[in-house]
Amino acid sequence: MNRVQEMISAFEEIARHPQHSVKETMKATGKRAVGCFPYYTPEEIVYAAGLLPVGLWGGQEELKHSDRYLQSFCCSIMRENLELGMKGTYDLLAAIIIPAYCDTLKCMNENWKVAVPNPPLISMVYPQNRKIRAGIEYLIAEFKRVQGELEVIAGKKITEDELAESLEIYEEYRKTMLQFTALAKQYPKTLHARSRHLIIKAGYFMDKKDYTAKIRELMEALKLLAEEDFEGIKVVVTGILAEPEALLDAFVENHIAFAADDLAQESRQFRTLISKGDTVLEKLAYRISEQSCSLLYDEAKTRGQLLIDLVRESNADGVVISMMKFCDPEEFDYPIFKKELEAAGIPMLYLEIEQKMDSSEQIRTRIQSFAEMISGR
Repeated sequence: MNRVQEMISAFEEIARHPQHSVKETMKATGKRAVGCFPYYTPEEIVYAAGLLPVGLWGGQEELKHSDRYLQSFCCSIMRENLELGMKGTYDLLAAIIIPAYCDTLKCMNENWKVAVPNPPLISMVYPQNRKIRAGIEYLIAEFKRVQGELEVIAGKKITEDELAESLEIYEEYRKTMLQFTALAKQYPKTLHARSRHLIIKAGYFMDKKDYTAKIRELMEALKLLAEEDFEGIKVVVTGILAEPEALLDAFVENHIAFAADDLAQESRQFRTLISKGDTVLEKLAYRISEQSCSLLYDEAKTRGQLLIDLVRESNADGVVISMMKFCDPEEFDYPIFKKELEAAGIPMLYLEIEQKMDSSEQIRTRIQSFAEMISGR
């Protein structure tokens, strides 16, 4: 196994075993961990408190307890997270932060307090009118409240210098990940759909400073290799996430590479950099105001053009819609950008997914048919 494959395998192992990875990171850093629910928890504030932010993106547990609180038509990420919480998987955390966007997340906060009384919960709400000054001021106030609750957990005051240092670390992470996803297009065989995803996902269970350094190391090793010829199909994937691994394996088997993504679990996390603001919290608020995501209100409905631009910039052959079952914001967006993609002549594949799927054969067949359709054009 060469050096690049060794590094990729290390990232994959971290992503596949979140609980073990978080424990190892806690041991290595001496930090207590704070669980961050999707989608845009202010990790910079957690990090500034001397705590370790870790992503809580569900799993593939058999649901035995969470249905007492969440109906079967709720998003599987939330149902899986609640199941894990009720099983005690999150007992190692010092706190959990749940931001509210959609209907499921709004009720999740109150359900969580009853179903999972420990660790302590920090709730927060993002404004829908996030671009106006009132929305910015409200979000700054929410960040300050979250900061105060984290200070109690950390047993210390968070200084402006600590916030500024944390913001610098996260901005470096975001810039590095933008470079990584751009470089990944040149190595579609080595960084195929599954590996690309797991490398990005590993960042949720590591210290961001250490993770960024390891991604840079991987990129430097990749640059020593020749760019890879690829005779398969390249796509842009959009949605909340592209899991489980069986789904990603189907893309690899059918020689479909991810040239770019618009996934909430992946590029949406880091593609928006800080552009303005005086204090750190104001900068974080403005960053949210400039985010493009189905979970954040966008009256201009710019997602279609964003996808068209990604297809053209990455020279992709089509778009894959990874539709999280029962995700209303994503489903509301779909008819709008579908018409725009059709008008632009861009082929699409619509896949309805859940984190735990009893069988992936139907999806495999759809992916194979899509590959054959594109190849025959």
